[in-house]
Amino acid sequence: MSDRTPAGRFLDAAIDLLQRIRDEEAESVAAAGALLADTVADGGRLFAFGAGHSSLAAQDLVYRAGGLALMNLLAVPGAVGVDVMPATLGSALERVDGLAGVVLASSPLRAGDALIVVSLSGRNALPVEMAVEARERGVKVIGVTSVAYAAQTTSRHSSGTFLKDHCDLVLDSGIAVGDAELTLDDVPAPFAPASTVVTTALLQAVMATAAAALADRGIEPPLLRSGNVDGGHEWNARVFDEYADRIFYRR
Repeated sequence: MSDRTPAGRFLDAAIDLLQRIRDEEAESVAAAGALLADTVADGGRLFAFGAGHSSLAAQDLVYRAGGLALMNLLAVPGAVGVDVMPATLGSALERVDGLAGVVLASSPLRAGDALIVVSLSGRNALPVEMAVEARERGVKVIGVTSVAYAAQTTSRHSSGTFLKDHCDLVLDSGIAVGDAELTLDDVPAPFAPASTVVTTALLQAVMATAAAALADRGIEPPLLRSGNVDGGHEWNARVFDEYADRIFYRR
């Protein structure tokens, strides 16, 4: 029997979205996992970027038990999460032209690396320019976005383009414009966003694919283990030592 409470309706909506990306994004997930495996095998480094709440999915990949140790966060001060005051500053920074170039110029990103850019709308200057300028530097870019925004909104970048237009691969989260799954007659605005749940799951599916692809090639995936299991710290210390030149969050 279906649970029609707001909680039940939200969970049903999230499950439906997860099933949709499982079925509709399978080829893109496989390709993205292979791209990351290629990068690791060829000596490249892995980076993830997201602004505002899109940064949550990017952060979930970094220094993560069960995740690839080589995934580094490409942070833009003031634009990662809601830890700045006022919180609206982060949203404003996403619309600043030229900021991405400044960040990339001072980052360790180089040709042969791979960058995941997460932006639900993909319409703001920061994620668009991050993808454009990273590719100009010889970096492979995987964009994670809702393609629906490109059809139903206008770009905030001077080129009139969206993140999806500047990526080697695009993963479509399938989130509806506005990122709110529920409505009620006595609630004046739609509510209950699901983008974090879906985008995080989508990216962890890519990570799982990359790890398996490396193993298929006879390469031990550089995975981290939980520090809360016996031997976890020792395992991680070995991985950190072996890949010290490709891990930047420990410096």
